[in-house]
Amino acid sequence: LHRGAGAYICGEETAMLNSIEGKRGNPRIKPPYPAQAGVFGMPTTINNVETLAAVPHIVMRGGEWYKGLSLNNPKSTGTKLISVCGHIQRPGNYEVTMGTPMRELIYDMCGGMRPGRTLKAVIPGGSSVPIMSAAEAEDCLLDYEGVVAKGSMLGSAGMIVMDDTTDMVYQIWRLARFYAHESCAQCTQCREGTAWTTRILERILAGKGKQEHFQLLLDLSDNMTGKTICVLSDSCAAPIVSGIQKFRHEFEAYIQGAREPVLAAV
Repeated sequence: LHRGAGAYICGEETAMLNSIEGKRGNPRIKPPYPAQAGVFGMPTTINNVETLAAVPHIVMRGGEWYKGLSLNNPKSTGTKLISVCGHIQRPGNYEVTMGTPMRELIYDMCGGMRPGRTLKAVIPGGSSVPIMSAAEAEDCLLDYEGVVAKGSMLGSAGMIVMDDTTDMVYQIWRLARFYAHESCAQCTQCREGTAWTTRILERILAGKGKQEHFQLLLDLSDNMTGKTICVLSDSCAAPIVSGIQKFRHEFEAYIQGAREPVLAAV
């Protein structure tokens, strides 16, 4: 068992290998892949704990049994552990069969929204995937293909549920600030992109936003996507782009002065 210092970037598989070797937790350029040259240069298999936990059951009961747990999708089989947090009655970890409706998870298993509140948005796969609107979430099946069909990704299945009290601009800024802080800074697009998107969002929240900031955020996000060693940069861009697409009116409210600033001027 190797203990890390808690850096988010060390969740990336090759950064984790560097961390185990006592090096700075920077992602490596691939190839070579870990199966070819991993920890200390040796072939290495990397799996999530969730995968390893499922292996004994599959060995004892067989692959067909595991596949049979899913609901009518031969591509996404078995079960998925989903960690649900946010504005719901019963946050927690839920093991669901692949293909379970997201609405069933939110309203039945998690007890629905807080009293008197309505669903506004869901981030289904951790903070690093596009935001889903309430309508998309309530009509989504919880498997890899079902979530992609609604414009997002299941990813790590760390689900964030937000109700109608959520300030989406502030929420997106918090995500961008997190990624700016956690960037290992070896790729220019990530180092500069996460920092600048955070600053622009801060200006908007401080009442100093301009119409041209929309295009600037989108251009930065485009240059941050698919151009770096790992996907941390992509992870910052995803909620920004989807947030502007689906909640642009909230950005406009700050820019036009219809909403009081929530941050000090920057």
